[in-house]
Amino acid sequence: MKHPKFRELRGYAFDPSLSLKIDTVTINEIVYRIPWEDLSRGPVGECVEVIDVDPTVSRFYASVDLDDRYALAMAGLDPSESNPQFHQQMVYAVAMTTIRNFELALGRKVLWAPRRMGGNTDEYVPRLRIYPHALREANAYYSPEKKALLFGYFQAMPADKTRHMPDALVFTCLSHDIIAHETTHAILDGMYPYYNEPTNPDVLAFHEAFADIVALFQHFTFPEVLKHQIAKTRGDLASQNLLGQLAQEFGSAIGSYGSLRDAIGEVDEQTRQWKPTEPDPGDYESELEPHARGSILVAAVFEAFISLYKSTVADLLRIASGGTGVLHEGELHPDLVNRLADEAARCSQRVLSMCIRALDYCPPVDLTFGEFLRGIITADLDLMGDDQPQYRLAFIEAFRRRGIYPSGIKALGIDSVAYPKVALLGVDSAQMFQKIGDFLREYRREVQYLSDRQKLFEQSAAFSGGPRGLHSRLADKFESLLDFQQVTGMAWTPGWESVGVSTSPQTPDVPSFWIQNLRLVSRVGARGTQTNNIVFSIVQRAGVKMVGDRLQPVLLDEQQSADDDTMIFRGGCTFVFDLDTVTLKYAIAKPIIDVAAVGAPRLDEVRARKQHTYQFETGPTNMSEFRQYFGLGFTRGINEPFAVLHQQ
Repeated sequence: MKHPKFRELRGYAFDPSLSLKIDTVTINEIVYRIPWEDLSRGPVGECVEVIDVDPTVSRFYASVDLDDRYALAMAGLDPSESNPQFHQQMVYAVAMTTIRNFELALGRKVLWAPRRMGGNTDEYVPRLRIYPHALREANAYYSPEKKALLFGYFQAMPADKTRHMPDALVFTCLSHDIIAHETTHAILDGMYPYYNEPTNPDVLAFHEAFADIVALFQHFTFPEVLKHQIAKTRGDLASQNLLGQLAQEFGSAIGSYGSLRDAIGEVDEQTRQWKPTEPDPGDYESELEPHARGSILVAAVFEAFISLYKSTVADLLRIASGGTGVLHEGELHPDLVNRLADEAARCSQRVLSMCIRALDYCPPVDLTFGEFLRGIITADLDLMGDDQPQYRLAFIEAFRRRGIYPSGIKALGIDSVAYPKVALLGVDSAQMFQKIGDFLREYRREVQYLSDRQKLFEQSAAFSGGPRGLHSRLADKFESLLDFQQVTGMAWTPGWESVGVSTSPQTPDVPSFWIQNLRLVSRVGARGTQTNNIVFSIVQRAGVKMVGDRLQPVLLDEQQSADDDTMIFRGGCTFVFDLDTVTLKYAIAKPIIDVAAVGAPRLDEVRARKQHTYQFETGPTNMSEFRQYFGLGFTRGINEPFAVLHQQ
């Protein structure tokens, strides 16, 4: 007998607090539909593993068996704050929902960040571990060291006792938003491990913002929740509603008068009234705290969605209002609610997919919000062509209203914001990429039908850094790649030591560099067209220190850490290779060298000085406040950045 396509599991749409309110109890308990996989107790599946140990009381909780016949018949266990087995079910259901949304948008399997081993090798991590009761504190975080999600529980200390019972236990593992947020951190770490390093004010803020964006837009995948909120707001999703709020119970329990974060407004602590937030470009110039800075990006993305939703439903509102566009008093007709919900769900799915796909069009290091905007526009233009360009305009306008502009462009048109396609390379580079194209097609033949994540990881690792892998093929051609050096902004030609890039220990005649995340991508775009791309990144690093008022390159080998005076300065380039035409389409660079300089490579002093100023110097827009608490380790990416960032 064939197994079903989906497994149904009950859980909370938001968190347990909404099941204690009459007007939300009927929408808060939903059924998650998870792609079917055989599970062992835990639950333990192909890519996640729930381990329920509470170290604060030295106790293991019995693992839930979701393949039990009664659990299968009843869509899992009843939602319950007091049943640890339901907690296990909840984290599994939300984590798998989040993973599925990423895989649908990316067009490939999600792989976790590998463990770095001796000899510059990576060890495959088969499963993300999830600990529902790991901490006795108001915290939850993804651990890059443990490759695990750790959820805390704590006693509530509400500022308003009418909103939350004092001293009640609050479990972060029962919040959809917190689970989705932490799972997104883990997925993003698997794609771009250097986004954990605070090289500019946007990097950690982007990690927090992107995790919030995914959690927020997953609200729109719950049909009954969406219909309820549209009916309650009379179709105005720019007004106060649950869809734009994150972690209501957690926010109340730690003393806030509203949710932990809100994409479109805030509760005034004096009047205790909700009010919409007006964009202020000055916030992007002055705000450094990662969550607060990240909220600027979240608000921009949510505003883009609201603009698109309003544009899409304008005709429905005119029909329902006799042409005025202003709805009469009273409840909305159920048919209108259903149609508005359909349009909101469609818009939100497109917006979320645009944000996720943009990751493949971002530089692998030192990301800024402006570069993320360019990634959004480029990815959507690449896949969807001229279909519905208003989606891209909505993003550009929302970012502009917050003073977020990409660097290196002279206009804000769609074609200007999108990354340009790679211009014709020189003869040597063109011939090299013709050969690499044949090699990458061979890679596609090996992996395109693989469903096993470990085999996919192993094949990708072999094609990236094996004896005749991509690394070796690039290394063989260094001396003739001056034009390629200018395209990528990386030190390829002789003289790399002068910018602090070390020589490769494996190949003495070439500089050190890494191939990162070689992936096959297959996506279906507008009108059913399919794109077949290979995406991969190359990363280099240099050591830099300030001597007097000048930056001095410092050679570091691949395993060496920087000392207290030395800054690790990374450069990188993301490549999007079109398999159908066997051409390099995009090279999205974060230069380590000055691409305008002629002759031997020269350090990109402008970017290096910006990073050094931010990380090492004192000032209102630098990291001096963080370093007072966390020391120099924070400037280079401490081992557990999210444990620190998420502490309340």
